[in-house]
Amino acid sequence: MRARVLAEARAWLGTPYQHQASLKGVGCDCLGLVRGVWRALHGAEREAPPPYRPDWAELGTGEPLLEGLSRTLVPLAPAEARPGDVLVFRVAAGAAAKHCAILSEQGPAGARMIHAYWGRACIESWLGPWWRTRLVAAFSFPESV
Repeated sequence: MRARVLAEARAWLGTPYQHQASLKGVGCDCLGLVRGVWRALHGAEREAPPPYRPDWAELGTGEPLLEGLSRTLVPLAPAEARPGDVLVFRVAAGAAAKHCAILSEQGPAGARMIHAYWGRACIESWLGPWWRTRLVAAFSFPESV
């Protein structure tokens, strides 16, 4: 399963960032990437996310991203994440967790992740200290649904 997750996530590389989108090669945001990988592996999504503004995490309450991912993916401790797992980050202190990525490499030379974020395309980048200090959750894709 992990190899399939990574192959599909890498197929999204270069997809332009577009808020709330989830269409490979056309546009996606970080959640749109995860949704697209889900569809490639399992077909139709279990639930569609509600409309959300770019600043939803700073203005809202609760943890809607974590709650939604928990209904679809398999929660695990962030320290147990392996390539092919979804990582979730709290970008601003006191705000809801709002960014997700797919761990793509892990080893002595460091770790990498595939993600989409504002002002960039879907890219594979280094999982450096800035991201590591903001990591709050991890999930794996289920083997079957």
